[in-house]
Amino acid sequence: MSFDQAMGDGFLTTKLDALIKWGRYNSVWPMPMGLACCAIEMMAFAGPKYDAARFGSEVFRFSPRQSDVMIVSGWVTYKMSHAIRRIWDQMPDPKWCIAMGACASTGGMHRCYGVVQGVDNFLPVDAYISGCPPRPESVINALIKIQDKIKAEQSLSLDH
Repeated sequence: MSFDQAMGDGFLTTKLDALIKWGRYNSVWPMPMGLACCAIEMMAFAGPKYDAARFGSEVFRFSPRQSDVMIVSGWVTYKMSHAIRRIWDQMPDPKWCIAMGACASTGGMHRCYGVVQGVDNFLPVDAYISGCPPRPESVINALIKIQDKIKAEQSLSLDH
């Protein structure tokens, strides 16, 4: 049965908020911030074996102005944190952040004066991925968490 046969002479309606939410939900474009070894697993997530396209995330954008979610993977030095924050500020709203791996989440094994003990010290993190390095399946799970947040958000302001 075709779409035209199913609809007959009818028409399809929806709320603008639902349509915008559907678009955001199905096109979450990551900004890879691969700083250390976890970036290898992030590249594996983007490959054909894990099929990130089914989540609308097959397009890695290396321009912050075209990205929705920043995936910070690896340990972050204090000097690098300023550059990461500058890139984060260039991303358009709404935006989300994933801390990938033990180093991005808590500093990992790098307990020294030059390493930030978690990117949540300078970025608002929406999903944490544990592991050293985490598997690509964990990145997919974090992406699903981000999509659930998008579903729960109100995409339009209803202030009058």
